[in-house]
Amino acid sequence: MNTYARFPLTLVRGEGSRVWDDNGNEYLDFIAGIAVNTLGHAHPGMTEALSAQAADMLHCSNLFHIPKQQLLADRLATLSGLDATFFCNSGAEANEAAIKLARKNFHDQGSARRTIISATQSFHGRLLSTLTATGQDKVKIGFDPLPAGFVHVPLNDIEALKQTINAQTAAVLLEPLQGEGGVNIADAAYLQAVRQLCDEHGLLLMLDEVQTGVGRCGTMFAFEQAGIQPDILTLAKGLGGGVAIGAMLATESVAASFGPGTHGSTFGGNPLSCTAALTVLDEIESAQLLANVQQRGEQLRQGLRDLATHFPVITEVRGQGLLNGAELSQEVGPLVAAARDKGLLILMAGPNVLRFLPPLNVSAAEVDEALAIVGAVLEGS
Repeated sequence: MNTYARFPLTLVRGEGSRVWDDNGNEYLDFIAGIAVNTLGHAHPGMTEALSAQAADMLHCSNLFHIPKQQLLADRLATLSGLDATFFCNSGAEANEAAIKLARKNFHDQGSARRTIISATQSFHGRLLSTLTATGQDKVKIGFDPLPAGFVHVPLNDIEALKQTINAQTAAVLLEPLQGEGGVNIADAAYLQAVRQLCDEHGLLLMLDEVQTGVGRCGTMFAFEQAGIQPDILTLAKGLGGGVAIGAMLATESVAASFGPGTHGSTFGGNPLSCTAALTVLDEIESAQLLANVQQRGEQLRQGLRDLATHFPVITEVRGQGLLNGAELSQEVGPLVAAARDKGLLILMAGPNVLRFLPPLNVSAAEVDEALAIVGAVLEGS
C-alpha cells in the first residue's frame, strides 16, 4: 500500500556507514534505518551471531522459557535499574504495553486514574493508542474516534504540566529528546521537576526511549543525563541493530500488574531478536561506542555550527550524542534531496529541521565527509 513517501532510491547492500543502490551508486548513510542500524550495515559480529542462532532456532513461542530472552532481560535490568521487561516487536508496541501497564496498575490499586499526559510535538507510534498519545495532529486525521484518556502539554513547561494534573491522571509519558518532532531536547531540570511532580501526586513517569535509547544519545539511556529514574521505559529501534525487537521495562511493583493473560506477543523476544540485541549491547561495551558517540556527536554539532557562520540559513544546531538536528529558516526537503544526489542520506524532522542519525560506530572521517556534503549543498542552494 502507498503508505510511504519513498525516496527515489532502491538500496540493495550496506557495509558499515555506507549503502549502495541498484545502480551501484554509493551513499554515506546518516539515517541508519531511522536510528535502527546501531552497528551500521553487515557488521561481522552481528552476521556471525545471527547465522549461528538461525542454525539453532528462530522461534519457539513464549509458552516456553527462552534462554536468550532471559539473558537479555537480565542485561537490560542491570543497565537500566528497572526490574522486569516485556518483549515485543516495535516501539509502538512497547508504548502500547506501557500505556496498558500504567492503567492496569491503577486498576489493581482500586483507583480510577487512567489519563496519560504527553507532550506536544511528541511521537509515540501509529497504533490507535500511541498515535492518540502523540502530540501531532497530522498523524490522527481520519482515524477517529480516537481512544479517550490522553492530553498534551508543551515540552519543558512545568507549570502547564502542574495545571493539567488532576484526579484522573495516571502517568506522564515523555521522550527525553523528541526525534520525529524536531530534535527537541527535554531539559534536565524539567525532567527532574517532572519526576518530582510524579512522586508528589503518585503518578507513573514513563519515558519513551525508542529513538534515544541504547547509546544513541551518548549514554546507554538518555534519562541518565538528567539523573532520574523512570517507572516505565520503552525501547526499540537501535536495540536490535536492524532486527525487529521492542521492550517495555518497569519497576517490580508496577510490573506485577502484568500477570499471565494480561498482555502478550507471539514474536516478542524470540531467540533471533534477542541474539541481535545481546550482540548490540556486547559491541557497545567492547568497542567503547558510548565514547565514540559522544565524540562524533560533538564533532558533528560543532561542524554544523561552523557551517552556520557561513550560511545563516542555519538558525540552530541541537541534539545529544548522534541524534542531532539543524534548524533552518527555510524548508529542508530540497536540501535532503540535494544531499542524496551528492551521496549523503539524511532525514527531515519536521519541515525546517535536518536530522542526522549515523551508526554509533561512525568514524571521524565519515562525519567530516558528511559535513563537507552539507556545506556543498548549502553553497548551491
